[in-house]
Amino acid sequence: MIQYYAYPKCSTCQKGKKWLEANNVEFEYIDIAQNPPSATQLKEILETSGIELKKFFNTSGKKYRELELKEKLPEMSAAEQYELLASDGMLIKRPLAWDGSQATLGFKEETYTNTWS
Repeated sequence: MIQYYAYPKCSTCQKGKKWLEANNVEFEYIDIAQNPPSATQLKEILETSGIELKKFFNTSGKKYRELELKEKLPEMSAAEQYELLASDGMLIKRPLAWDGSQATLGFKEETYTNTWS
């Protein structure tokens, strides 16, 4: 079953959720702000999906800008980046959908069709 990390007020997350429901895809909805994935989970998602670590960051988010992460991330180790992402779900690009072997970040209908159908 898919673990669907999303933020309830995010319109992109709502679109992804509606797509999953409309296509009868079973998923567990997890509020990313309340229960972000742990650093260990993020590392596992990255390793199984092949998605680059930098793509996990919500670069358009307020928190990302406040922390000036554009300048700081290149100097941080991968372990530090995982810990930072796990510390605040609002730093993670959302929605994050993962089933143990593949993952998607954000919502694009074509990507969901190819990955979750």
